[in-house]
Amino acid sequence: MKRFIRLTINTVTWGLAALPLLVSAQEIDYNQLQIATLIEEEKRPYQEVVVLPYKEPLKSSWALAIDNDIFALGGRDQDYTYGFNFTYSGRKAQELWFSLDKPLSALDYLFGVDDQSEQNIDNHSIEVGLFGFTPEDISVAAANPEDRPYASLIYWSNSREQMDLNSNVSWKTTLTVGALGLNLVGEFQNTIHDKLNGNEAVGWDNQISEGGELTARYAIARQQYLGNLFGNMEVKSTLQASVGYLTEASWSLSFRDGKYHTPWSSFNPELASYGEKSTYNTSSRAIREHYFWAGMAVKARAYNVFLQGQFRDSPVTYDHNELNPIVFEAWLGYTIAFAEGYRLSYVLRGHSSEIKQGAGDRNLMWGGIILAKTFD
Repeated sequence: MKRFIRLTINTVTWGLAALPLLVSAQEIDYNQLQIATLIEEEKRPYQEVVVLPYKEPLKSSWALAIDNDIFALGGRDQDYTYGFNFTYSGRKAQELWFSLDKPLSALDYLFGVDDQSEQNIDNHSIEVGLFGFTPEDISVAAANPEDRPYASLIYWSNSREQMDLNSNVSWKTTLTVGALGLNLVGEFQNTIHDKLNGNEAVGWDNQISEGGELTARYAIARQQYLGNLFGNMEVKSTLQASVGYLTEASWSLSFRDGKYHTPWSSFNPELASYGEKSTYNTSSRAIREHYFWAGMAVKARAYNVFLQGQFRDSPVTYDHNELNPIVFEAWLGYTIAFAEGYRLSYVLRGHSSEIKQGAGDRNLMWGGIILAKTFD
């Protein structure tokens, strides 16, 4: 509709310009100003017309993310070594029989973030995935207490976003449940390595919670749109806290610049935690875009199950006082989106060392590729 309006205005404008005998110079100047205004609007984010109370589409989008340290182009095969996740967004994510939306809503109510105002926009998503960690030398079968342990997680989660249009604030909550220590993650890694003639990771029997152990996490994030810098660079800040297998609080700044039209709240790279939440975009609008994005975060981490273990004994674990309580993270990425609804992203991420000393005292870095599809 917006394109039709622009086409109509431009047609009238050029029609008037072709009739100089009937149009004054002042009117021509006005039409030229109008064209310039339309061109300038094309650079700005798309402002979708929202009818309140808002009714979420049955299906909004899907996204597949693949993380691997080899995508960091450094020949690495250690630390956060790989991850896969699939995310589905829309009202159906709330209604599926295996959805965690009901317990998530109960937790949101308990923590006072369950705002049922008709002035809010509510969106939902469901995600399934897995990811794993390895020490630096994966050719050694014995446990190495000087390096980080093998660790893995297979999970599913539900997320809920509540967007306040008046204050430009978005609350996003997530409930994740999963299993630590299942053999599937290591077997999958070695299958891929075998296909690519890579080294076999032979120490997965020493992973955290070997044999399987249930775990969970609840996270709350408050995102605030801060405005634009240098004309078109979108800026937002995020405060996040979580309790569970990652217990931490964080603050981040994220930036986006280029030709983007999707709402600021639909793009969330700052919410990623290793393989979880790394699909980033839950837009419900198919539109052509291309933009760079970046950000930085500081995290105060109280507990990390992938290093400290959970209830079961594991060959290699770290005490809290052996870990750095503050972690600095940064990311840089690029996204291209097509009018047909597909979008492709690449991201380079990393963070400072989690372990204070020993062979495991090193910075982490990995890359990711995200393929997504928005439904009309």
